[in-house]
Amino acid sequence: MLIIGIDPGISGSICFFQNGEIKDVIDMPTMIEGKKNKKQVNGSQIFNEISKRIKNIEKRDIKVVIEQVSAMPGQGVTSMFNFGQSFGILKGICSAMQLPMYFVRPTKWKKYFNLINSEKDASRTKAIEIFPYFSINLSKKKDNNKADAILISSFYYETYKFEE
Repeated sequence: MLIIGIDPGISGSICFFQNGEIKDVIDMPTMIEGKKNKKQVNGSQIFNEISKRIKNIEKRDIKVVIEQVSAMPGQGVTSMFNFGQSFGILKGICSAMQLPMYFVRPTKWKKYFNLINSEKDASRTKAIEIFPYFSINLSKKKDNNKADAILISSFYYETYKFEE
């Protein structure tokens, strides 16, 4: 089974996780929009990245697990709109590709890994502990989004592998 774990948003990541192992993790594909050079999620590139990694896999053997995001206190209206737009783009792409989607709240997967009320970088540390062979790809502080995508994938694998 291939699990595609997604930490949505402009600075998010997509993890391709198969049989308990990380196959690949990519930064969320983005593109520049408008005069102010703001970034937005690049839907066609997301489609291409997923397509090339699933071409020889039956759709019934693929699970897409997306972090269920919602508005957070203190975030501005524009940033929340952009965050929701990214989430919607991901849902639309996976729907169009006819891939089964599952949603997991951050509190659920973070509780599983004992990361509730921890620092942002704690998920990167946890991912390195669990997958030391992948640590070279998580060496920078900005890699915490990759770590989140890895842990979302791993959470689904560990929690639901016996229900298949």
